Amino acid sequence: MWRWEGGGPLREDRDDLVVEEPLEIRVRGRSLTVTMRTPGHDEELAAGFLLSEGIIDRAADILAVETCAAAEEGNRLDVRLSPDVAVDLERLSRHVLVSSSCGLCGRVSIDMVHRDHPPIESDLRFDPEVLRQLPERMRAAQTTFARTGGLHAAALFEVDGRVVVVREDVGRHNAVDKVVGLGVLHDRLPFDRQVLMVSGRASFEIVQKALAARIPVVAAVSAPSSLAVELARESGQTLIGFLRGDRMNVYTGQERIRGPQPS
Repeated sequence: MWRWEGGGPLREDRDDLVVEEPLEIRVRGRSLTVTMRTPGHDEELAAGFLLSEGIIDRAADILAVETCAAAEEGNRLDVRLSPDVAVDLERLSRHVLVSSSCGLCGRVSIDMVHRDHPPIESDLRFDPEVLRQLPERMRAAQTTFARTGGLHAAALFEVDGRVVVVREDVGRHNAVDKVVGLGVLHDRLPFDRQVLMVSGRASFEIVQKALAARIPVVAAVSAPSSLAVELARESGQTLIGFLRGDRMNVYTGQERIRGPQPS
């Protein structure tokens, strides 16, 4: 590549780029989805996706996650499920279609999510001084972002601000799937005493994935969408946006933030 700075001439230089490749997730010989992702922690990504779509409920539902030998560069995974797991592929196809167009059918999307993942009841409370430290702690753990500047991150924190796990990916939803998938594969769900922090904005899909893992608090560096706020409110989740420096916007579930409550 060539770099230009401060009015000088173009000069030849090198840069590290984010890797983006397709990953096909298959179940029982059928393709469920193809997502563009950054390779790494692919098994977690697949497990997190299956949980958020309501296909699995726990670690025991997955017998193995295998790379297809015929797939180029390992970009296809076969998830072997327990025989007890019923898979309705037609219903899944409809669910994925509705989720991808949720701005056109928000009420239907929320109803479909709650069919698999009921609202959360939790008395968890967070200190705002702890919450304000989360973006910097997440950034400090983003090793690939530091080199490329081109990856999103999702991070899970304990109530005292300790990092549980940080995952990076070219897609925010993939990074969240990897965090949730770690919980699935290591039988650590539910994450009902933790907070999820994401870079960028908070979409409907991110709140949905947090709900599947029973995460009561979702925080984002940027804005939430209107449907993300609606889903969080109806799911009993606390949704925080614009968590930067000494400020944050609490859109739902303000009772989980310690300190004086609005009258």
